[in-house]
Amino acid sequence: MNQADSTTNPLPPGAARRRVERHRGSVTSVVDDAVAEEIPVAFVYNGRPHAVMLATPVDLEDFALGFSLSEAIIADAREFERVEVVPALAGIELQIAIPAARAAVLDERVRQLTGRTGCGLCGAQTLEAAVRHPAAVADPVPIRGEGLLCALAELQRGQTINAATGATHAAAWADADGKVLLVREDVGRHNALDKLIGIMQKRHLDPLDGFCVVTSRASYEMVMKSATVGIGILIAISAPTALAIALAQEANVTLVGFARPDGYSVYTHAGRIDSHPRRTRSIAP
Repeated sequence: MNQADSTTNPLPPGAARRRVERHRGSVTSVVDDAVAEEIPVAFVYNGRPHAVMLATPVDLEDFALGFSLSEAIIADAREFERVEVVPALAGIELQIAIPAARAAVLDERVRQLTGRTGCGLCGAQTLEAAVRHPAAVADPVPIRGEGLLCALAELQRGQTINAATGATHAAAWADADGKVLLVREDVGRHNALDKLIGIMQKRHLDPLDGFCVVTSRASYEMVMKSATVGIGILIAISAPTALAIALAQEANVTLVGFARPDGYSVYTHAGRIDSHPRRTRSIAP
């Protein structure tokens, strides 16, 4: 067995080093490997525990705001009064203050739970509570297919934790031309999207002026969270589910799946994506 030297390259926040016995063909070595962090993060509203998510412990203020909005705990970012990130014995608490009226409604939902690496339904106890129907999103700014593909390439470059560990999802916000403006990562795909929603609100970005790209399948929960905060175009690198397609159609969300460098599939409201490449006209001398 060969003992490998420990690497001294700095890791991005959200990654950690662990020793691993690595087998490659006939060679065995012990090396320091970069792995994604994953810890329990408790959401506590006005002193009352609500949910525990397993998440990557970075961008937690964004997570708190985005989750509060996408789960319809608050209706507007102005109702998000403050958040305090408090280390606890078993993880981290997000102690969030919201208006008393919102907290009272939250108590009625009776949704204390443990989420397993992200949770879109978050412990809803009835079918009616599980399958929410957000209001229809207003029509977003149309985009070009070439911009969509440009955003895919930029997103990969922005995934610093995944580059080190190979273990995290990402959610990105791009403008209508495909320029990626924001990226958030997490071991849970729902968490990454919530973090993105949170930072978008902080930066006052209009959810109709661009599109969201996620490195995961397009599940119902991802569409629901997007529609709840007014995102009109959601692009996933993997497949959608039938329920996600139905919700996207109902909520006026353009849903794209299997977004890869060589193409993509549009499942709902396809007219907002111009798949024809922009041509430049040559002028004769």
